[in-house]
Amino acid sequence: MTGVTERERDGGSRGFAAATRLVAEREMKTFLRAKAFWIGLGVIVVGLFAMSILPTVLGGGETKVATVGAPAAEALTGTGVEVRAVDDLAAAEALVRSEEVEAAVVPDTTGESATGIRVVALADPPTDVVAALRTAPPVDLLDPAEVGQGQRQLVIMVFALVFLMFGMSGTAIAQSTVTEKQTRIVEILVSTVPVRALLAGKIVGHSLLTIGQVLVIAVAAPVAMRLGGHSELLALVAPALGWFVPFLVLGFVLLAAMWAVAGSLVSRQEDLGSSMGLVMLLVMGPYFGVMFFSDNVAVLTVLSFLPFSSAIAMPVRLFAGDAALWEPLLAMGLLAGTVVLTVMLASRVYSGSLLHTGGKLALAKAWAREA
Repeated sequence: MTGVTERERDGGSRGFAAATRLVAEREMKTFLRAKAFWIGLGVIVVGLFAMSILPTVLGGGETKVATVGAPAAEALTGTGVEVRAVDDLAAAEALVRSEEVEAAVVPDTTGESATGIRVVALADPPTDVVAALRTAPPVDLLDPAEVGQGQRQLVIMVFALVFLMFGMSGTAIAQSTVTEKQTRIVEILVSTVPVRALLAGKIVGHSLLTIGQVLVIAVAAPVAMRLGGHSELLALVAPALGWFVPFLVLGFVLLAAMWAVAGSLVSRQEDLGSSMGLVMLLVMGPYFGVMFFSDNVAVLTVLSFLPFSSAIAMPVRLFAGDAALWEPLLAMGLLAGTVVLTVMLASRVYSGSLLHTGGKLALAKAWAREA
């Protein structure tokens, strides 16, 4: 009896795996034939080259500079910068640390400067201020950064945009599910393959497509960065990029399961918007959170451990050198555990809602309908 049970179980697992593979192949072939897929990938690659080659940090208004003494103020006369005179070096440094001014021009007490002045900045040499002066003075940094602010913003922008694009591409899973329900094809599919295999196949197929696109970007990124003159940045970002890829793939699997559920809860494309609000929030929230709080160490640290935002926040912290080795391992473990739990919960809801027709089905009812 035990031998029969084991063979039946083994045959069932092989049947599930085969069905999952067939569904995954079907999803991949469908999207690889679609022009929108290739156009979307092309836009990502072109955008990557554009962000790397075009100026990455645009001037945002008049540059503010603090000055100490008449020689410093005279050196900036007619340069177009906004001058804020203060009484002493301590006041100038306080303005720089609070980031009320980009830099301070102060008297040189060391005798190193031929002009009698020197520049004080926070983390990065203020190239626009130095360029405005007739003769480049020495530059003192109060809090030198291994990664420049411009480089940090570039990496944050790229990581966040890639996550946003791939996260939103999961809408294709929801649309595919609704189309199958609306055309009644799903009734044929579930008669030949298990419902959970249908969900697993969609997740696997789209995840493989995502991995393929990530590989394309991984090949294009070094080329774009070298063309843009960011070879040094490439060496700095490489370790963080190595973490970003697995974080991105796990994050996509997490969102893919939720996109599939969003599609299964409705029966018409017109109703899809009513069921995918939460998933869109979980995609857009981490994007805006990391972009807005990129300079807030405490908030970024919290975001780097939250499963839905760790895919962006943790690689950014690794790039900046703000995270210890154990932190990405813990964050990835939390993300992986959340993926497993979410897929299990999504599987039950998906099974209970896939054959539903009519209006939008509530999550509680979909959970109760699961066989």
